[in-house]
Amino acid sequence: MKKLELSFRSRKALSVHVGEAAATDIIDFLERLEERVEQLEHGKVDVIEIVPTAPARKKSFPVRKAA
Repeated sequence: MKKLELSFRSRKALSVHVGEAAATDIIDFLERLEERVEQLEHGKVDVIEIVPTAPARKKSFPVRKAA
């Protein structure tokens, strides 16, 4: 996975619009999110169906009118 790299312009725009502290928090969050996605991609496994699944059948019961 490609490493997240925000340009100087992107960082500056964040700082201007949301403030320095918030921009730092957002950038830190994005970096942690990127790391977590990478961990999940490395740890994923293929799922093999052991028992084939059949489409669910509708069970219909006759409806009788009350006398």
